[in-house]
Amino acid sequence: MTQVSAITEAITSLREAETRFGLIRIESEEFFPEWKSELSPIPEAEKASLDVLRRRYLYHRGEGDLLEGTVMLLVVSPLLALSGFYDPPFRIKAESSVDLVLDDGEEVLRGRIDVLVLQNQLWVIVVESKKTTLSIWSAVPQALAYLMANPHPDKPVFGMVTNGDDVLFIKVKQEADTPKYDLSRVFALFTSAKELYTICQILKLIGQVISNS
Repeated sequence: MTQVSAITEAITSLREAETRFGLIRIESEEFFPEWKSELSPIPEAEKASLDVLRRRYLYHRGEGDLLEGTVMLLVVSPLLALSGFYDPPFRIKAESSVDLVLDDGEEVLRGRIDVLVLQNQLWVIVVESKKTTLSIWSAVPQALAYLMANPHPDKPVFGMVTNGDDVLFIKVKQEADTPKYDLSRVFALFTSAKELYTICQILKLIGQVISNS
């Protein structure tokens, strides 16, 4: 009998994602300028809101690992609101949660990702920590699977993967029938408030790209 698996469960490594979808990584500023180009300044009032967001997160994070619902409330939702993704022309929908099971050679790590989709062009993927904190890198293969399900292959699509502590951006684009992708650096909320400012600036720029496309 043929075994049927959800693609996000079947793909557990970056190499599997690249092989399955024919993805090629393009490490070029020209391909993914949205996280490296000159970003618009953030108004002081928004900086103050981001400072409050970060203080609240660090306060609750000090008690231990946070579930994905808490990360969504403390970080993702207010960040998307400040970046303009809860207002026209954007619409949001929730995808089904997907379980992650990873074997690091010593123990099985279990996690979970929740996914929000905005305008079919920005996937926001939240990784929940269970027992052992999972790196955001563990969700990148699944994020690529979601991005390849984009119903508008002629347009660039973006992903933001976070476990609360760290944020990583992904871009996927079809060029000459070849799907290509690249990754940003990892932004760490623990490092400084400037990291959160930059995350917000990148989200705003991605929002502009989506609106214009």
